[in-house]
Amino acid sequence: MKEFVISEVKAETAVLVGLITQQQDEAKTKEYLDELEFLADTAGAVTVKRFTQKVQGPSQVTYVGKGKLEEIKQYIRDEEENDREVGMVIFDDELSAKQIRNIEAELKVKILDRTSLILDIFAMRAQTAEAKTQVELAQYRYMLPRLQRLWTHLERQGGGSGSGGGKGSVGLRGPGETQLEMDQRIIRQRISLLKERLVEIDKQKTTQRKNRGRLIRVALVGYTNVGKSTMMNLLAKSDVFAENKLFATLDTTVRKMVIDNLPFLLADTVGFIRKLPTDLVDSFKSTLDEVREADLLVHVVDISHPDFEEQISVVEKTLADLGCAEKPSMLVFNKIDAYTWTPQDEDDLTEPTRENISLDELKRTWMAKIATAPLFISAKKKENIDELRDILYKKVRELHVQKYPYNDFLYTVED
Repeated sequence: MKEFVISEVKAETAVLVGLITQQQDEAKTKEYLDELEFLADTAGAVTVKRFTQKVQGPSQVTYVGKGKLEEIKQYIRDEEENDREVGMVIFDDELSAKQIRNIEAELKVKILDRTSLILDIFAMRAQTAEAKTQVELAQYRYMLPRLQRLWTHLERQGGGSGSGGGKGSVGLRGPGETQLEMDQRIIRQRISLLKERLVEIDKQKTTQRKNRGRLIRVALVGYTNVGKSTMMNLLAKSDVFAENKLFATLDTTVRKMVIDNLPFLLADTVGFIRKLPTDLVDSFKSTLDEVREADLLVHVVDISHPDFEEQISVVEKTLADLGCAEKPSMLVFNKIDAYTWTPQDEDDLTEPTRENISLDELKRTWMAKIATAPLFISAKKKENIDELRDILYKKVRELHVQKYPYNDFLYTVED
């Protein structure tokens, strides 16, 4: 009997590339590359090396300068000589078709940018027909302007018309261009079809939302991987997939919750991220409509993250782009159990950094910083959850009375 040997699948290795500019200092670039490494890990790649370069701005030709590109190329060669193949090089910003083509020609490995990596993760995470359609639309939109590089093997066939078609063009004038145009037309048709399909999905979702009755809608929003799904499971006794990976949740999950005598709807939404591709925001319109139509936004923040303040800014900007900046909201700092700090040396007279501030000091700072006092919880350890429920009840009750003044959910009906 023949035996089957199951060999372990070897993870692809990746090299990360970022720029240090006047707008993005070395510390910020490191944070961005940390996030890019987390994205690569979520996609199933192992990061083996990072490259950074101080420049005024990205090169329009190869993103980094010629010297840095040669350094990356030499590193890939050295790894190959030691039987350690580099599978891909990932750039921290979105690349143009020209940049990708030039970099690929030089490095001879797979080239990805932050956008294509995020799209890949979204494609991997998509479970429902709606999410798959949304991701496919975003992928085609990203692919269309970069399609030309897929047909570089046709360049040697020449192109154009007339006697000046170039060397070797006799009998082969035009096929490269024709093939490219044909492919573009196919993709445009596919985009149109996907848009029509999403319009139908959007109509169905709108009908579903209308049929939910007179209930206040609460949406959990925040940066990716801040613990929204864990909070959802805890509050609504739900079974939403939660994992320490970026974009674990793509499909919006809505559950009915009841606190005391007050029922309302709680939605877990897709997380936001820095440099989120515009195509994704457009494609996920029907999913983000849960945020747009919510009566109350619960902004969840990972307080243990070293750069949580910028994450707050990213989420607030995205909400503003969605037209939701003025909605009633509450700020909830999660993962207080994971918060770490190092006391500053008594002889150190420099301004304390985020790493030198205790959780109690940080709480006091944020209590004074915003009008409505934020909450500090741990969804994982179930700390301060009762306080969260109480405040959620008060806020939802206030909105309910305003929106549905004659609804009897809040009152005891006597015979």
